Amino acid sequence: MAPRILLARHGQTEWSLSGKHTGRTDIPLLDEGRRGAKLLGERLHRAPYDGLPGVEVRTSPLARARETCEIAGFGERARPWDTLMEFDYGDYDGMTPADIQAMRPGWLIWRDGVPGGETLAQVSARADEVVEWARSGDRDVLVFAHGHILRVIGARWLGLDIGFAARIRLNPTSLSVLGWAYGEPAIESWNETGHLA
Repeated sequence: MAPRILLARHGQTEWSLSGKHTGRTDIPLLDEGRRGAKLLGERLHRAPYDGLPGVEVRTSPLARARETCEIAGFGERARPWDTLMEFDYGDYDGMTPADIQAMRPGWLIWRDGVPGGETLAQVSARADEVVEWARSGDRDVLVFAHGHILRVIGARWLGLDIGFAARIRLNPTSLSVLGWAYGEPAIESWNETGHLA
C-alpha cells in the first residue's frame, strides 16, 4: 500500500483566533484549542483510524503543535522536527493580513513573500523534505504542524507550485489526508473538522 500523510493542524490560539500571522512566536493553545485537540485525538483513536498503529508521528517543536499532539494522545510516539515549523513571517509576524494590506495594498503571501523571514523557495523546500520523508517507507505518517506549512505540504504532495496553497484553507484542529488515486498523488480529504461539532 502506498504511504499516506495525515496532517493535523494545531488547536486554536489567541493569534489564530484574531487572524494574526503566527510564525515562530510560541503562542500557547487556548482552552478551545485544548478541547479541539482532545476531540481530534478521540477521532484518531476510533474507526477507521483506531489509534493509527504503526504510523510514524512527527510534530513541530513549537508549543501549540506539540501540545496538540500530546493532548491528542500521540506525544509519546512523536518526534519533534524543525522542518515542520511554521513559515517564518519575519517582519510580518503578529500582523493580520489587513495590517499588511494597509502597508502593501494587493499583497499576497503566496506570491510576494515576507521581508525579514523565509523565502517562498525555502518554505517550499521544507515542504518537499516532508513529502520525501512521508513517501520513503511502507507506512502512513501523521504530522502535527501549522496552517501555512501544512498547506504548502499539500501543494507539494500534488506536485504543484507553492502558490496553490492559497486555494486550500485549513482551520485550527483540522484533519487532512493526502494519499493516492490511480497511482497519482491525491487529496483524500481536506480540512475536516466534524470532530469539533
